[in-house]
Amino acid sequence: MSAVTVPARRRVVSRTAWAALAIFLLAFVVLEVVNHGAPALISAILFVIVPDLTLFIGASEGGNGRLSPRAVPFYNFMHRPWIPLAILVGYSFGPIDWVPLFVMGLAWLLHVAADRAFGYGLRNRDGSRDV
Repeated sequence: MSAVTVPARRRVVSRTAWAALAIFLLAFVVLEVVNHGAPALISAILFVIVPDLTLFIGASEGGNGRLSPRAVPFYNFMHRPWIPLAILVGYSFGPIDWVPLFVMGLAWLLHVAADRAFGYGLRNRDGSRDV
């Protein structure tokens, strides 16, 4: 087995796992929206979109598929899975009982999982994609 196929296979397995998680989270978000109505729907729509709003920070400075170096820390912050996971765990074990907060965490994690499944990971300091 060559050294080239192992990283490629690892990438395929990783992207497949992220895709499975994204499908599960999408079903969970839909279930929560159906059960809890408009506030959950608004929260879901917002937090599927919000992580990519960081792309507009310094938009004129990017180019050639690169993100502005000023936007990289914000983009990477919004595209890490630990933050929405912390929201979900905090909601599950904490005193706050507000379903849109839970749906926010689900939708945000859905966004991260879908990005990783499609091959959009974190960005390097210069704004290029981290492969």
